[in-house]
Amino acid sequence: MAKANATDPVFKHTNHREREILETLQQHGGSGRIHWLAETLNVSEETIRRNVKTLATAGAVRKVHGGVHITGGHVEEPFNTRFSENAFQKQAIAAHVAKMICSGDTLFLDIGSTTAHIATALQNHRDLFVVTNSLSVAQSLASRNNNRVFLAGGELRAHDGGAFGREALEYVRQFNVQYAILSVAAINASAGFMLHDIEEAEFSREISSRARSRIVAADSSKFNQTGPIILSDPSDFDMLICDQMPPNDICDMLHQNEVELVLTDDKNSNQKSA
Repeated sequence: MAKANATDPVFKHTNHREREILETLQQHGGSGRIHWLAETLNVSEETIRRNVKTLATAGAVRKVHGGVHITGGHVEEPFNTRFSENAFQKQAIAAHVAKMICSGDTLFLDIGSTTAHIATALQNHRDLFVVTNSLSVAQSLASRNNNRVFLAGGELRAHDGGAFGREALEYVRQFNVQYAILSVAAINASAGFMLHDIEEAEFSREISSRARSRIVAADSSKFNQTGPIILSDPSDFDMLICDQMPPNDICDMLHQNEVELVLTDDKNSNQKSA
């Protein structure tokens, strides 16, 4: 793994064991002892130390005597707060997505606040086939207009009503749909699309791999932000829908990765970046 400085995104090349370590630390407050991690993950302490060393080199964690801490921790605002932030922009994005989706289409929707707005905008559609891990999305679209809504299993998180973990991943592996519509926490030219939560990233990658068209829906407040987890290579996505033209360096990144840029602003709509 190449070294990363303090400003670089750090989780792009984590292997399976490193992701397990990060996920375990996140679930237990962001820190833990080496021997506890070894017992929890049923591996040797030497295996933990070797992977922690790699993560520390990348800037993902900080080693302390006998233990490890996640660096650059981020605590997201409660879901209702995020749903209300930049609501006009998110509603415009949602309206644009709703025009793209036809009654009878099949789609994944993730846990993001923007995708919750999209679910609301889709309430007049009929016969949708929707797979989601979001209780908010499911409540918006279930029992309406002959829709079929499939909610991924697992414990619902208290702060956003999202289902994650092994059960959710195994559940969505049953499906293959037309669209995966994803939210992100940050977009920048050096890393592409990023999130703050490793479980969200794993879920988003899984549903992206099982959709024919992969769409990121994000408002302009995400431009030139950063997050600790790179969602995937930007070329894995087909389209970015946002409310404003991104800065030139982000436009260049989209162009290089053949990601189509679609704006809700009618004056700049359907800007092709491929």
